[in-house]
Amino acid sequence: MKEIFGSASGSTGSTPPAALAAKVRTLAPSMTRSMQRVAETVAADPAGCAALTVTGLAELTGTSEATVVRTARILGYPGYRDLRLALAGLAAQQQSGRAPALTTDIAVDDPIADVVAKLAYDEQQTLADTAAGLDTAQLGAAVTALAGARRTDIYGVGASGLVAQDLTQKLLRIGLIAHAHSDPHLAVTNAVQLKAGDVAIAITHSGSTGDVIEPLRVAFEHGATTVAITGRPDGAVTQYADHILTTSTARESELRPAAMSSRTSQLLVVDCLFIGVAQRTYDQAAPALSASYEALAHRHRR
Repeated sequence: MKEIFGSASGSTGSTPPAALAAKVRTLAPSMTRSMQRVAETVAADPAGCAALTVTGLAELTGTSEATVVRTARILGYPGYRDLRLALAGLAAQQQSGRAPALTTDIAVDDPIADVVAKLAYDEQQTLADTAAGLDTAQLGAAVTALAGARRTDIYGVGASGLVAQDLTQKLLRIGLIAHAHSDPHLAVTNAVQLKAGDVAIAITHSGSTGDVIEPLRVAFEHGATTVAITGRPDGAVTQYADHILTTSTARESELRPAAMSSRTSQLLVVDCLFIGVAQRTYDQAAPALSASYEALAHRHRR
């Protein structure tokens, strides 16, 4: 059974207040419109919503009590009472001086200095959201699997394919066997060769990219340990994932497609995986890194 949002770490399922806004931004696109209204309302005014009963919040958002409860559960809380407690905690954090979320849509006539500032803020927020929502128990399990893997196959297309290549070259530099696959046919034909003791990683922000899901399914059915790096923890890719690593993203706009900020958050997760594996395999990784630096040193001599 796959675990989502921290329950695998042994917690009660409640989401820390600091991670609430991040989860709303990550999950809202996959919610129904009525659930989005509830999620966006509690994220925008945690103090006000913390004072409301479930009936009051339903009336405020023009939804039903059942929708409020379902939204609370999707956000990682057993019930509405737990969500109210988290909202009170988030309100206290904001009142203590933490900056609220800002709207940083880029306009076609923005000066380049404003573009830089908005992109920098968005990327900082994306990284913070991803770190807040990342399940470290799932991350640790994925690191353990990678560190002991006979072979690792990584699937990704488009911007996610670039991230797959990045993780592959990192693993290769510490002496591990890794392959990045962006061609869906090659991905599947390689996946059938995987078995227990191997690892397959699918990288897809949407969680619904068929060219990535298919090889992960094949790897899963052949006994490999499977990992999904995705912005949609309820996406189709998670059906075949033993471990789910959730990423966040900035709100999509005309000049800022989701692939931009999803790539940023995916790279953070990839770096966490790499550092974790390098720690676990330090006796092998350190000499391998030194050897790779030395092999390339002559190309950087003045």
